[in-house]
Amino acid sequence: MTTDVTAPTRTLRAGFVGGGFMAAVHSRAARAAQAELRGGASSTADRARDAVRRLGLGSSYDSVEALLADPEIDVVHVCTPNTTHAAIARAALEAGKHVICEKPLATSTADAAALAALADERGLVAAVPFVYRFHPMAREARARIARGEAGRLLSVQGAYLQDWLSAPFDDDWRVDTALGGPSRAFADIGSHLVDLLEFVSGERIRRLNASSRTVYEARARHDDIATEDLVAAVVEFESGAVGTLLVSQVAPGRKNALTIELSGTEASVRFEQERPETLWIGRTDASSVIERDQARLADDAARLSIVPAGHPMGYQDAFNAFVADAYAAIGGDRPEGLPRFDDGLRAVRVTEAVLASAASGNWTEVAA
Repeated sequence: MTTDVTAPTRTLRAGFVGGGFMAAVHSRAARAAQAELRGGASSTADRARDAVRRLGLGSSYDSVEALLADPEIDVVHVCTPNTTHAAIARAALEAGKHVICEKPLATSTADAAALAALADERGLVAAVPFVYRFHPMAREARARIARGEAGRLLSVQGAYLQDWLSAPFDDDWRVDTALGGPSRAFADIGSHLVDLLEFVSGERIRRLNASSRTVYEARARHDDIATEDLVAAVVEFESGAVGTLLVSQVAPGRKNALTIELSGTEASVRFEQERPETLWIGRTDASSVIERDQARLADDAARLSIVPAGHPMGYQDAFNAFVADAYAAIGGDRPEGLPRFDDGLRAVRVTEAVLASAASGNWTEVAA
């Protein structure tokens, strides 16, 4: 495995499909990893030209097919609406390209499983940006739990709260199942929460009981909305540890409040994405706050800590580290904790279990 955040020894040539917020984040990360930003495609040729201009890409392609046919492109970043991910990712893999695909990887387990199998069959690097894994203090939490500092895991609390859809006039393409898929809040942000919990704890959720709500069935531009605004779930891990999850896009005042707390027989460990420079360690006799200081972190956390303590790191830094590790994997390295299509498949399986449980009101097993 790598000991530093690094990019491949040769310059990779990256293509981008989509031109919105996530394409901007991906392109900044690719540039930081010293890739050649070869060009972009979008839903129309005009949108592609606009995206290329705004993002500083090399060339615009009139179609996704034209981009995938370019032999000069090594890796394709898929940054399009959810329901288009599977088809574009499959076409990119079939064209022999490495793929970085936004989550959800697909809107069905069958499609996600087929993509993971195809990537393995073709020997291509295929990654999904569960980037909260790449905060140094999230890695430090994982290392401390793996060393047994928390003891035997007993309980978990997790929440991912946002407020950008709190009002009835707030609207977005994601509320439309034709573009966003059958799940919204959980597929979009609950998947991050579950991935981070399972990654840090080293355990998987084996069953859950979920309840969901669609607060507004009509918004400014959409009627008959079927996707959920919030989800609450009770979960049980493989070891028998239990936990609660709350996911909401209608929590006023919460911008991107992703929080996990894992409690064991010896200590509790808490990480907050909006305060990524610290880790809270709770004990019965005394609690402490651990600050990000490369010299005092576990090796895997230290390698992601690229600026001295006291110089804040944030979301784009985590995303940059993810893309650098994905590119390093393309170069033949084996970076620790790189989320691949198998992890994207796992997220889809958990999402489907949540939807099934919310519909039935019963406990639902999560497929391994």
